[in-house]
Formats: sequence, C-alpha cells, structure tokens
Amino acid sequence: MNVNLCAVFSRLFLLHARVLVTLALLISASLCTTYALAQGTYPTKPVRMIVPFPAGGATDILARAVAERLAQRLGQPVIIDNKPGAGANIGAEAAAKSVADGYTILMGSIASHSIGMTYYRNIGYDIRKDFAPISMTAQITNALVIYPGLPVDSVKSLVSLLKANPGKHNCASSGTGGLIHLTCELFKQQAGVNVVHIPYKGTQLFIPDLMNGQVSITLDTLPPHLPHIRAGKLRALAVTTRKRSAILPDVPTVEEAGYPGFESVAVYALLAPAGTPRDIVERLNRETTAILAQPDLRERLGPQGIDVAGSTPEAVQNFIQNEVTKWAKVIRDGNIKPE
Repeated sequence: MNVNLCAVFSRLFLLHARVLVTLALLISASLCTTYALAQGTYPTKPVRMIVPFPAGGATDILARAVAERLAQRLGQPVIIDNKPGAGANIGAEAAAKSVADGYTILMGSIASHSIGMTYYRNIGYDIRKDFAPISMTAQITNALVIYPGLPVDSVKSLVSLLKANPGKHNCASSGTGGLIHLTCELFKQQAGVNVVHIPYKGTQLFIPDLMNGQVSITLDTLPPHLPHIRAGKLRALAVTTRKRSAILPDVPTVEEAGYPGFESVAVYALLAPAGTPRDIVERLNRETTAILAQPDLRERLGPQGIDVAGSTPEAVQNFIQNEVTKWAKVIRDGNIKPE
C-alpha cells in the first residue's frame, strides 16, 4: 500500500512539475513577445534631444534641422532642450544620467566633451563609457574671426599685433573648457602670443562685443558669424580645418598662414545614454544616416558651413577616443589647470 501511495505521489509531482515548467515557458514567451512588440513600436511618445549650447549657435542650428526630419521619420515630435553651460558639460551630464530608453538623446559636441575628460576634475560623466553612440551628424568649419577695426589683414599681421601688445587683447569663447576656449589656447601655444581668454555663456552673447571691439578675436564655429562676415561687421582671417572652406574659398587655413599641423574641427554626433537597447540605437542610426544623406539637407546647411554626414556607431566611438587623446596633450602642453 505504501509503495502504491509513493508511486501515486511521484506521478502527481511529475505532473505538477511539467505544468509549472510549461507555465514558466509560456510566461517567458509572453514577456519576450511583449518586449519585442514594444521595441517594434518605438517611439510611442516624444523624443527629447538635448543640445548642450544656447539657441542660435551652430550646434543648435544643426540640431533643429536634424530634429525636424527625425520627427517625420519616427512619427513622434523630437523636442529640442537647450542646456548650456560648463563647456557643454551640463547638457551632456543630463543626457548621460537620463533613462536609457531611447527617449533622451544628445546632439554631442565631440571635441568639447573630449576636452572635458582632461580639463575638469569632476565632470560627472565619461564620454567614452556613459553613452551609446548613434551616428556622426556633421563637421562644422571653425574660423579665426576678428573685430574688423583691428589694423591687420592676415594671421601674420595679427600675430605681430598681439606680440607687440601682450595681454592687451582677448579671445572670446562660449564657455570655459569648451572647444573654442581650447582652440584659442592652441593658437596661443603655436603663435606664441599672450591673449586673455574671456568666457561667455554662448556665442550669441559675445558676437555684439566682437563687433564693437570689446572683444578682439574668437576661434569659433563659422555659422553664427557668417551673416556678420558677409555684412562686413566681422572679418575671418583663417579657417582652422586642414582644407579651405567652400563657403569662404579665399580665406586661408591657419596651417597655410604658417602654423603646420594646426587643426580644430567641430564634429557633432548623436549619442544616447549607455544601456539604451541596441535595436533602438540601430533604429536611430538608420533614420539619422538616411536624413543626413538627403541632398536638400546638404544644400540647406552646406552654405552655413555645416557639412553633414552619417556614420556607424563604432566610427563615433573611435573618433571620441582620438579626440580625448589629442586635447589632453594640448591641455598638458599648455599647463592648463583643470577646474
């Protein structure tokens, strides 16, 4: 009798075990299906694009053009959220610490964020680890722009003026520790001049002072200055890229002006917080690269000095690492103290 009872209990146990396993498999399959469906319908609400600079600057111009078309392709609004300050680090940190669900992305200024890795002691994020790269978006020409009242007509004559008046002229930037600041420092190192750095909270805030002579020079991205250059209210003495700009073909490069190897390029990329699901990153990459390949977008932004082009996420990651190394050397060579 006891043997029969044991056999019965054994069969019941095995039956229940099979039922439990079956239920577990069904629940697991249901969850996976739900997740897959959820990912397949991304996005189901507006996407926030953080821009770590004020409205009106080159990054903002680029971001709004991309956001407009990205919204059309995603079927949801892409809302620009300007978070300027601290050399683009306030906006970048906010993006890095956002929920990694694809609903917050960053229009990153790769050089500025790479500079921050060395320039700041406590930056609050690591551009190499805390983001999932999506795609490059553009390269923007930088230029040496000056107050038109300065009695100079070339980089050589500007350097002579600055050397004759050490500490009496200044270089404006959109914030301490950003690309403009470090490009000014690079120029100071290579030209051997003493120019005072003056940080503003954005390009649009120092342009009036540059036009009226309170500021002598800047080495800024070209787009926000172009209308004033064309109107004769500002002058561009050189571009900081290795090749001349198609929109200012008569303006030499700094390298041509006598400073071999001088290069400072504003490269922008879309980034998501680290941990963002791979399929969402891939979707955003597909849509972004498709947008950037549209001829009319190139024609719209090209005359403003913005050369758009997409890339793989891996290309973004490699470029970030190279930029961190490059600007760390500039900071060390200039004995620039981190903040």
